[in-house]
Amino acid sequence: MMDKAKSDPGPTPTPPPPTPVPGAGIWISAQELAALPMSGSAWNNVKSEADKSAGTPDLSNQDQRNNVTVMAKALVFARTGQESYRAEVRDQLGKAIDTELGGRTLAFGRELVAYIIAADLIDLKNYDPSFDNNQFRPWLRRGLTETLDGKTLQSTHEDRPNNWGTHAGASRAAIAVYLGDQAELERTAQVFKGWLGDRSSYDGFTYGSLSWQCDSSKPVGINPKGCTKDGHSIDGVLPDDQRRAGGFSWPPPKENYVWGGLEGALAQAVILYNAGYDVWNWEDQALLRAVQWLHDQADYPAEGDNTWQPHVINYYYGTSFPAPEPSSPGKNVGWTDWTHGN
Repeated sequence: MMDKAKSDPGPTPTPPPPTPVPGAGIWISAQELAALPMSGSAWNNVKSEADKSAGTPDLSNQDQRNNVTVMAKALVFARTGQESYRAEVRDQLGKAIDTELGGRTLAFGRELVAYIIAADLIDLKNYDPSFDNNQFRPWLRRGLTETLDGKTLQSTHEDRPNNWGTHAGASRAAIAVYLGDQAELERTAQVFKGWLGDRSSYDGFTYGSLSWQCDSSKPVGINPKGCTKDGHSIDGVLPDDQRRAGGFSWPPPKENYVWGGLEGALAQAVILYNAGYDVWNWEDQALLRAVQWLHDQADYPAEGDNTWQPHVINYYYGTSFPAPEPSSPGKNVGWTDWTHGN
């Protein structure tokens, strides 16, 4: 039986930095990039990746890492100005178009966001305006409502309150910013705020088992502050990903789908924050609470291709969660040990 919220919230974390002025770049601004070092293990990590062959994009393959390699090339171009990286990114963007066809929105949501960030980093609209206007932008516009295995990026974001939805939301947010579509951006932010727990903002998700929810009559994407169940804190749990390990039990299973859900959520948050939304404070700093629960209750710090995530949390909240350097890129974005590290 669920206990009402009564756990000690602990010390108040360092508040996030002020909300930025919109137009600071989809992922990172030119000013921030210019201040980043071109030495050290994090730089060597992204530079080494940028010097590799990206291969052939396939956005129907949810496990392909071509996307984060292209992102690395774009980051290195943006820092160094070396045109060969820019040309490689442009070539990859052209090859990526339509490769999502025949796949699912999980793959499209995971893969697409890095290509959009890369296009922004190389200033595609001025570098190759013909390609940008006649091919790339129309593809992104179509991608919002394109049906893949019965779903679209929009419908997946608004229906699936788990890793499917968060990854779709990250690509949706990137499309909206790149296209300058304010209405699409507002809707994306509204749905994301609802997923974080503000049901008055949005509550149209379809949930699976509710055993990890704080209140099964009012399910959310991240459990509210102070929530306990059977005397145990489930404040910050992502119930619709944690359920993949089975019904509520204690000690809590170490469920990797939770880090997968946070992957999409953190990418979505960075993009929305740079567009002017105060996402890091929404719902009692829900994203911070999610990572705190994984560390304090589940004893499950980020591993493998999730190790880019604590760099983002530490950067925006002033925390000190274990954040390896160099870290591994994720399924959707990466290289945050360099862009969002110390």
